Amino acid sequence: MIRSLFWTTFVTVFLAEVGDKTQLAAMTATVRSGQVWTVFFAASAALVCATAIGVAVGGILFRYIPEAAIKWAAGCTFIAVGVWVLVKG
Repeated sequence: MIRSLFWTTFVTVFLAEVGDKTQLAAMTATVRSGQVWTVFFAASAALVCATAIGVAVGGILFRYIPEAAIKWAAGCTFIAVGVWVLVKG
């Protein structure tokens, strides 16, 4: 295992997830149910599954599409979603 890659990925994903809708949904489920461990394990399993899909799709995409094109597409998508949220909000 490449430690620097591990920690870079960990910090990036951690910072991306803190305070997002997933965390708010987990907090809400915990408050409503009072089942801390059930919500913890369910949310953890969901994040693992979503990450597995991202890794699998990323592995396939990078075989056929240049990294620069993927970065541009991802950046444009984030900008478009941001503009959409501002306009709809």
